[in-house]
Amino acid sequence: MPRAIWTGAISFGLVTIPVKMYSAVQRKSVRFHQLNGKTGVRIQQKRVDPSTGEEVPYDDIVKGYELSPDRYVVIEPSELEALDPKKTKTIDIEDFVEEADIDPIFYDHPYYLAPGAGGAKPYRLLLDAMRETGRVAVAKVVIRSKEQLVAIRPMGEALEMSTMVFADEVLGADRLDEIPDPDEVKTTKRELDIAKQLVDSLAGAWEPEKYKDTYREDVIALIERKAAGEEIAEQPVVEEDEAPVPDLMSALKASLDAVKSRDGGEAKKKPASTAAKKPAAKKAKPKAKAS
Repeated sequence: MPRAIWTGAISFGLVTIPVKMYSAVQRKSVRFHQLNGKTGVRIQQKRVDPSTGEEVPYDDIVKGYELSPDRYVVIEPSELEALDPKKTKTIDIEDFVEEADIDPIFYDHPYYLAPGAGGAKPYRLLLDAMRETGRVAVAKVVIRSKEQLVAIRPMGEALEMSTMVFADEVLGADRLDEIPDPDEVKTTKRELDIAKQLVDSLAGAWEPEKYKDTYREDVIALIERKAAGEEIAEQPVVEEDEAPVPDLMSALKASLDAVKSRDGGEAKKKPASTAAKKPAAKKAKPKAKAS
């Protein structure tokens, strides 16, 4: 039985829904420790004052904000505590917005919300209301002394809550000089038609379980082989000659032909009526996967 990492309530108008919060993901990155290569002993990290060469006790460490190199403003813990938002234990819904209006770049970390004692019916009512209207609740909540912007939406029979980044934390793509100017880089109708055929030929239903972290699996297999005493032969890195950049139209046609050959016939065709239609969040029926 998973353990709730936060308990509180959703404030929905004059309705209060007691909820428990659970993490919706479990990161599976392979983590390594730093060892002394000669002794195999794990390295210890120490806080050392470079001006004295001595280790600094934890109680003597304060927070400093750098104004310029080697010039800091010292902030006391009590001063930060005075600024902490009030811990209300309430998820205060401020707006309901169209799910398609939220760019995925704003989503951060996902959680599940489950109803607390006596909250099953209002929980279900909120879930059904958002599902029927296609809306997402945007709210604020204090978690671990930090005010978070969150989005709540139906996911199956549960409410999913994602923390969000604030608008001034999102960096616009227009700051990148490499992004091509649409007035300077033009594509032909023929190129676009073939590119759309290629996209349609590779279209299929979203099946997240078929995508694997093969690098993590390879690292774990390597660790297991070395732990079992197997000698690992390092493969030399082969330098590949830089291939000439193919003509765009030729590359598109070759890609489309490869997909047709793989599928044993014609590439899948998408009805013209749906090609220009903007996909609706959670409402579009998934197309059949290519065999």
